[in-house]
Amino acid sequence: MREALWAELLKVRRSRLPWVSVLAFTIVAGVGGLFMFILANPERARALGLLGAKSQLAGGTADWPTYFGFLGQAIAVGGIIVYGLIVTWVFGREFSDHTVKDLLALPTPRTTVVAAKFVVTGVWCLLLAGYTYVLGLAVGAVLGLPGWSAGTAVRGLGVLLATAAMTALLIAPFALAASVGRGYLAAVGVMFATVFTAQVIALLGYGPYFPWSVPALYSGAAGPDQPAPGPLGYLLVVAVGAAGVIATAAWWRNADHSR
Repeated sequence: MREALWAELLKVRRSRLPWVSVLAFTIVAGVGGLFMFILANPERARALGLLGAKSQLAGGTADWPTYFGFLGQAIAVGGIIVYGLIVTWVFGREFSDHTVKDLLALPTPRTTVVAAKFVVTGVWCLLLAGYTYVLGLAVGAVLGLPGWSAGTAVRGLGVLLATAAMTALLIAPFALAASVGRGYLAAVGVMFATVFTAQVIALLGYGPYFPWSVPALYSGAAGPDQPAPGPLGYLLVVAVGAAGVIATAAWWRNADHSR
């Protein structure tokens, strides 16, 4: 396992994708800060051209709870895509770069290779959530947002990490799609189909029972009118993650890797 983890970390270090993912969440924190600035200073925002003369920005007050809520919602919605691209790259690159047979020729069990890939993916996703939180603290401090307290900060961190953890579980089936499809295309197609379906099912009111809608409902991204997920929703998230990991490991162990 140690050697498999080292190999996966080496691939990550030599790739540009980590910097792209960091840039994506940097933009998220920056956009959140821009929204807070507009909410706190609507007239000044109009003077700077950030709002039209008759435009308004709805979304609450400019304070720390609102900002943390925005960051959590961004991870729930955008995280499926960014995290999905990460797991698609981690598994799909072996087939696109034609290195899968070289990888499987090593004296390392196939399930260990899959486990190392999932560990690296999971840690990567959680680190991105932590980075977003730290950057959010800096942006909020620069803006001088009101409503700061230790309890608010801890709750904000808890929501971000919980949302990121659920999202990281839900991208496990994309790893299976990248493996079965032997590349990126199938996994990207499944990812976008899942995001679209999650939006539709949440609008119909069945989001608490569709795993990919649960993180958005938990973070409040679907709005106050949507029902909150219950224990069944969270269990389904865990079940999807476990099933994705087990199915991917089984496919790598049993598939015929002839090309």
